[in-house]
Amino acid sequence: MTERRPPGMDFETWIDRQIRTARERGELDDLPGTGKPLPDLGNESELSWVKKYVEREGLSTEALLPPAVQLRKEIDRLPDTVAELRSEQAVREQVGELNLRIAEWLRAPSGPRVKVAPVDVEEVVRRWRDRRAAVAEAEAQSASSSAERADTDGTTEPASTGGGGRSGPRTWWRRLGAWRRRTGIEPA
Repeated sequence: MTERRPPGMDFETWIDRQIRTARERGELDDLPGTGKPLPDLGNESELSWVKKYVEREGLSTEALLPPAVQLRKEIDRLPDTVAELRSEQAVREQVGELNLRIAEWLRAPSGPRVKVAPVDVEEVVRRWRDRRAAVAEAEAQSASSSAERADTDGTTEPASTGGGGRSGPRTWWRRLGAWRRRTGIEPA
């Protein structure tokens, strides 16, 4: 515990003496920031500490934006957001939830004037289907080209054929995987 200021001693003199004796004992050596310039505090706004805190903690600054801008950004990111979803129902629920928040904001808009309108659910679902079909087709082409390369190299034996000229289990698994990707149904 620090000692008390002696009566009759000037407060500033007492503090200077405390610092001097601590420096002589070496207690102020190797402190963080020693020898570094002080940060420029001259041109900061009154809420600059919030920005520094958010950056230091690695948080997203999107929560600090006005609601209209947040909604606009969500609308712009919607195709990438729904691309990860497995079923059409999940896509419809995601878009419906976003449209509810848009409708709430339209009832009592605040902040800057940014064009925000409800999203067309059917259009988003159509684009989601097209994107999934394109991905499934690309995967099927990739799988068939790798199977052809393996067959021409002679590194794998062709699957045994059953009756009717159908391929063996490898083709069945490929068809099952394509069906799962197309329908979004996962095994129980």
